[in-house]
Amino acid sequence: MKKLITTLTNIWKIEDLRTRILNTLLFLLIYRVGSHIVLPGVNPNALHQEAKEGLLGLLNMFAGGSFSRSAIFALGVMPYISASIVVQLLGIAIPYFQKLQKEGESGRKKMTQITRYLTLAITLVQAVAYLRSQISPDVRLPSLGEPYFTILGTFILTAGTMFVMWLGEKITDKGIGNGISLIIMVGIIAQLPSGMLSEWASRMDGHGGLIPFIIEVAALFFVVIFTILIVQGVRKIPVQYAKKIVGNKQYGGVRQYIPLKVNSAGVMPIIFAQAIMFVPTTLAQFFPNLQSSFLTSLSNFTSVAYNVTFAILIIAFTFFYTAIMVNPQQMADDMKKNGGFIPGVKPGFATSGYIDNVISKITLPGSVFLAIIAILPAIASLLGVNSQFAHFYGGTSLLILVGVVLDTLQQIESHLLMRHYDGLMKTGRVKGRTASIPSGVADPTI
Repeated sequence: MKKLITTLTNIWKIEDLRTRILNTLLFLLIYRVGSHIVLPGVNPNALHQEAKEGLLGLLNMFAGGSFSRSAIFALGVMPYISASIVVQLLGIAIPYFQKLQKEGESGRKKMTQITRYLTLAITLVQAVAYLRSQISPDVRLPSLGEPYFTILGTFILTAGTMFVMWLGEKITDKGIGNGISLIIMVGIIAQLPSGMLSEWASRMDGHGGLIPFIIEVAALFFVVIFTILIVQGVRKIPVQYAKKIVGNKQYGGVRQYIPLKVNSAGVMPIIFAQAIMFVPTTLAQFFPNLQSSFLTSLSNFTSVAYNVTFAILIIAFTFFYTAIMVNPQQMADDMKKNGGFIPGVKPGFATSGYIDNVISKITLPGSVFLAIIAILPAIASLLGVNSQFAHFYGGTSLLILVGVVLDTLQQIESHLLMRHYDGLMKTGRVKGRTASIPSGVADPTI
């Protein structure tokens, strides 16, 4: 306890860090207030906030419940994330974007601007779809006609998403941590109290009592520990740099490491797999004649067919996304240019093959563990856990929570160590996700 008080005191003493933390809290408070402001023309008393499942449940969780509340921030940052993923993939397939990635700060600014324009276009499309599909006529005020409500709602939802994107950029610039990731994290955490209260009420209402609830909380604690191990797990490849003697000084000759993450793909395989698993439900809605027992089982997230298919897709997407994000050839070329080599491995093609072989070996267990984490909410639901609370036992939400918290703590610790204070831990350092990603590899966990 004394160590905690001393650490908090040291954090408060650093004026720059104190200002950044207060700015972050202020921006996040503005976001949470906006997530409770209902769209004009919608009767808040008539809203039916039923639990969302599948991809819609994921969108609602990322938006902090704004999606089901028909708030002005209902779309949240999902259009921005979609645009970022598209631009990231274009950087692999199109030479123009590859050139921008290599231009340093100027290229990054151009790609950011392209991402913003693409976010605007995606938001306009999603806003119209949201108003048509998620807001039923019985919750609208009769004073607004259909065309006027759609135009006004589209304008406000688009402005809300662009404002949230601006808040995220301001948090990154003036606050602490990655702004977009923190906004997603706050939205997810906002759902935790209601989930725990509903589970508590269910258990106290004759469904097991206090002991099962304590067991569930303890199980959640161990699941979080397991997730931290997966997020932090790395395979270190030793790299030796050649010695250079200039005058009386020696340069190089040191040994460093390339930390290859066990889970380099982050949460993207789960997001892609979840989007594909939403297809059978969509087909069943639009084409009733296609309904069958198999399609029905794929629409139920607790069925064996759903979870086996979901796990296989996650494993496949993990290999696919890792192959896209981690380029062994580029790493080998950069190492060769800087006079580095892996002991016992020839520079160039042999080094690239060696790194690729190591990545393949560590990606397999990483993908299996990621699949286990993804299906844990379904297992928790089958064991009797409330669906609201079961979402926190794994999946995208838990991975984002763990990753963002580690990143933020790592940045706070960097500020402390830079000013010669002790770190946040008695032994060792806090490692964020970005701390163990090789240079030139983007962080895919947003």
